[in-house]
Amino acid sequence: MTAATPIDLATFTHPLVHRMGDQFWFHEVSPDAFPGQSFGLQIDSILYHTQSPFQDILIFHSTSYGNVLVLNGIVQCTERDEFAYQELITHLPIMAHPAPKKVLVIGGGDCGVLRELVKHVDDGTVESITMVEIDDMVIKLLTQFLPNMARFHNHPSVDLRIEDGFKFLKETTAKYDVIITDSSDPEGPAEEFFQESYFQLLQNALAPEGVVIMQSSENIWLNIEYLRGLLVKAKAVFANVDYCQCYMPSYTSGQLGLVIATNDTSKRLSQPLRTFDEQKERALFKYYSADVHRVSFVMPTWAKEVLGRYLNT
Repeated sequence: MTAATPIDLATFTHPLVHRMGDQFWFHEVSPDAFPGQSFGLQIDSILYHTQSPFQDILIFHSTSYGNVLVLNGIVQCTERDEFAYQELITHLPIMAHPAPKKVLVIGGGDCGVLRELVKHVDDGTVESITMVEIDDMVIKLLTQFLPNMARFHNHPSVDLRIEDGFKFLKETTAKYDVIITDSSDPEGPAEEFFQESYFQLLQNALAPEGVVIMQSSENIWLNIEYLRGLLVKAKAVFANVDYCQCYMPSYTSGQLGLVIATNDTSKRLSQPLRTFDEQKERALFKYYSADVHRVSFVMPTWAKEVLGRYLNT
C-alpha cells in the first residue's frame, strides 16, 4: 500500500469528527448500544479514511492514545491499550485448554490476536492458525498504521483466508481446539455473529475438548439485558458457558465482555489448566496472567444476580 496523502483536519468531514474551538474531536456515539453517552478522543491528525466494500474505516492519531482504528464509527483498537483485549481474548481459551494445537480466528483483521497466538507457536504449543477475515483492507492498513499489531499475518504457521467467516464455518469440515471470534460490534454484516445459529456453527467446528471465545459487544453497565440474551443463545448450544471482563479505557464505559464456552463440562473455564512461571508471564504478557485469568470472571453482586444462572463459574 502506498503512503497515505496527508489529510487537512480543517477541511476533513466525518459525522463523528467535530471541531471544538481550536481542537478536533472524535466522538463515538451509538444510541442503541450506548444510550445517553459517548466516548471522545482528541485528534492530532487524520491518517486515513475510506469506505471499503464492507465498512467505513477511519484511522487517526490521538493526542493521548496514539494511532486509533475506527470501524463503522466504533473504536476497535488504540496503540495505548490494545494489548489488554488482545491478550485476554487470546490467552483465556489457550490456557484453558490442555493441548491447543489447532486454532481458528474469525475476524481479527487488526492481527492483534495473531500476534498473541504466535507466542504459543514459539513455545511449541500451537501448531497451526487459520484466520478468516472478510476485509483485507483492514489488514493492509494496520500493517502501515499499527505495525506492532499487524506483524504476523505472513507467519509460516498462519493460513490467512480473505473470505466471509460465517460462510467458512458453514463449509469447513475441520475441527479446531480453540476458536476465537474477534468481530466488530453487531451492526450490519457482523450482526450474524451474535445469533444462536452462529454458536451452532462454532460447535460444529470444535474438537471434543475445544473452547470458543467471542467478544460480547456488551458489558454489564450498558445493556445487561442484551448480554443476558447473548448468554441464553450460547447456553442453548454449549453445556459450559461463562463470561469475563476486560478493562481498557478506549472501550465505552471502560470495560468489554467476552463470552467463553465449551461442551466439556469438567472444565472450569475461569481456572487456567496451564500456567507459566512469573518470570515468563512478565516476558510474554502486559495484561494477562494466571491471576488475571481467574479474577476476570468475578462480577459484582448485582450483575451476578442477573447473569449467574447462565454461567458455570
